[in-house]
Amino acid sequence: MSDLRQPPEPHRAQKPEGDQPTPRDCAGPPESGSGGDAGPGRTSPVGRLAATVERLRQEVRAAQAEADGRALIELAKGILVERLGCGPTRAARQLAELTEQAGMTALEFAVEVINQASRDQLSEVATAFLAATAARTEAAASLGGPSSAVRLRAAESGALAAHDTQAVADALLEHALTPLGAEAVAIWSLGTDGSLTLAGSAGFSPAEAGRWRHVPPGVTTVARRGLADRAGQWIRSLSETGLPSIGQHHHPDGGRVAVPAGAVGRIHGVLEISWATPLDTPAPQIVRQIEALAELCAHTLETYVPQHPDGEASFGVPQDVAELMDLSDGLHDPALVLVPHLDADANLVDFRIRHVNSRFLDPAGRPRGVINGALLLETYPMAAGQSELFGHVERVYATGEPYRTRRMRLTALEDVPMAAVADISISRHGGSVLLIWRIEDETARLASLLQHAQRLGRIGGFEENLLTGEISWNAQLYHLYGRPVSSVPVPLEDLAAHAHPDDAVTIGRFLRRLLHHRRPASTSFRLQRPDGVTRHIRVVAEPVLDSDGQLFVVRGAYQDISAHHWTEVALAATRDQLAHSEQQASERNRLTLQLQHAIMPPAQAPLEAPGLRVAVRYRPAETQHLVGGDWYDAVVLPSRLVLLCVGDVAGHGIEAATSMVVLRNALRGLAVTGAGPGQLLSWLNMVAHHLTGSVTATAVCGLYDPDLRTLRWARAGHLPPVLVRGTEAAPLPLIKGLLLGAVPEATYEEHEVQLAVDDTLLMYTDGLIERRDRSVEESLAQLLTAARMLSPTLDQQLDRMLTHSRSDTDDDTCIVGIRVA
Repeated sequence: MSDLRQPPEPHRAQKPEGDQPTPRDCAGPPESGSGGDAGPGRTSPVGRLAATVERLRQEVRAAQAEADGRALIELAKGILVERLGCGPTRAARQLAELTEQAGMTALEFAVEVINQASRDQLSEVATAFLAATAARTEAAASLGGPSSAVRLRAAESGALAAHDTQAVADALLEHALTPLGAEAVAIWSLGTDGSLTLAGSAGFSPAEAGRWRHVPPGVTTVARRGLADRAGQWIRSLSETGLPSIGQHHHPDGGRVAVPAGAVGRIHGVLEISWATPLDTPAPQIVRQIEALAELCAHTLETYVPQHPDGEASFGVPQDVAELMDLSDGLHDPALVLVPHLDADANLVDFRIRHVNSRFLDPAGRPRGVINGALLLETYPMAAGQSELFGHVERVYATGEPYRTRRMRLTALEDVPMAAVADISISRHGGSVLLIWRIEDETARLASLLQHAQRLGRIGGFEENLLTGEISWNAQLYHLYGRPVSSVPVPLEDLAAHAHPDDAVTIGRFLRRLLHHRRPASTSFRLQRPDGVTRHIRVVAEPVLDSDGQLFVVRGAYQDISAHHWTEVALAATRDQLAHSEQQASERNRLTLQLQHAIMPPAQAPLEAPGLRVAVRYRPAETQHLVGGDWYDAVVLPSRLVLLCVGDVAGHGIEAATSMVVLRNALRGLAVTGAGPGQLLSWLNMVAHHLTGSVTATAVCGLYDPDLRTLRWARAGHLPPVLVRGTEAAPLPLIKGLLLGAVPEATYEEHEVQLAVDDTLLMYTDGLIERRDRSVEESLAQLLTAARMLSPTLDQQLDRMLTHSRSDTDDDTCIVGIRVA
């Protein structure tokens, strides 16, 4: 794993003393005739040729290093000439004397002189690097290898001397990045459209570089990620990110670094470095060293021109400011040409308005001569405020990515009206920025909105000059009248001639109020158009008086209210029909309620039977239209048996009430036959099934024998009775029984229960317990709880159960109570 916390030892230029061989000794055979035992391979012609090639390769490397060092030494001599005010010869002697006194090599001392004179980022990085690695630097110097400062200056010298970015990449890899363990480097140029072009690379194969020659805008790569962060991307392992990048298949687990290459506030591209193994967290001095190398690349990329595959330069957008000024003058939109304005430390602080085209209108109304040549923030001090206009310009200049937006409010600009909005377009062209804004004409926009409102509201405006007779209509009013635009407008005095004859009186009152009394007036009439169509129109007008108080102009508007008129007519008809229906429904409910009360009074006198106390309660629905078919009966039969029953016919209204009367009377008549409750329900089922309308109902029927105190009962889809004995209450068994009217014939199971003195039997309909938010089981459990609380009398118990009923369906309710005496 590569370790960037400490820099690696520099490569040694010569073999050190001792017996340990250097890597170069192991790379190839020594020259023929050198000492040592020569094996058969070394004395062969091929071995001697290999030794010669290796020697020549070493001599080329030495010559290159000497040339790089000579350039730095000559630069240091020039600095001494300027500082000492002497000639080149004296400067050379002075440099030799100072080098001997410092105990350093000539190259190292030259680099020190350059660092002291320049005080740039390279010198800062070199100083910090030397301070952190003094021991390693001394060891490297003792072995004849270059120090970190020498490597950085050598890389700078190679970059400045390079004729293209490819040579820069070679110099960076050889002098600065290989000692850090890097395997390859790529220099990307950022295009104005956001694309990335491979300007130079080293360590990658030509085929791989060809495949990555161009990266279109929007494609996310390691280099693209490096643009988004000023600190760049420091990736431990490329495979962990899943991002594509150049050379990704050669070292997929290797580390990557992508740092933006920027200078004086503008980003020109990205420096991407590749390692063969994963990276550890880099030391701060290593980070600063790579940032310094990225700045070196930025200076090279300033003059880089992308090449077409055929080798010709791409001449797209003019890079010269004068050409951009000519381009802006040819635009149909207002445009400004901005150039960066730097402070003494070469930091971007503002943009100067280099040129404004002839179509540009200052939002504050200032002439173009005042704007041209001024600074952007001085001209519009609040441009960095609410609209963030300056921030957008700065971002486009730095990244090269264009920015466009619609309807940006310019309220943050000085002296700009609150309603001013503009469409903004910002793009970078070479070293300049083109700013285009289209300020909307608010008057024209409001006029367009008014026109659309009149069209949607079917409104037409007019103005009539009573002195000259001149009449002005808009296009919508011609459309309302059904007349061509070329026709003569209709004067107000002739309005009655184009209206329905029955509206003449209404129009006359309107004109008298408007023209004679000189007051605003309005009216509605039926307009008869030339095409035979009649439209309902509302006209509103106001008089305009001159300085003498005389009427001379009338302004107003017509509105087609035909749809509104016919809607009102339909609503009136609907109201009449609804009132008639409500009256009929009220009458039906009244008759239904009278019929129900006649047969089923809400309260009935107690039934007198031997050894039995019977009480009934009936509670009608609170809403009249919900009058239903609940019924009950308690009667002593000729056999001295007591018939007890409750039932509920499905539905509401007069149909349910009449069906209830039929079933109740039928059961009372069938009971005198002496049949049991099961047989009685079978017969009653046939009656319900053959009734008109297929009536369905539920019922519980019981026959009580006073002598034996037994109750035989049956059920037809109804809830079973509840037996209350002492402090206990429980429902009787749920025996089988289908609801009435469902099938032509049905049989019903009977059950007999032995009653005791003071036992209470409760028979009821579902209106007593039914709730919308509870199940039947939960509601029945609440009923049993209430039934266990005995009252002194049976009537009080029934009244209390009705009072405390939790039913919320607003249905009618029936309950029959039987207490054994």
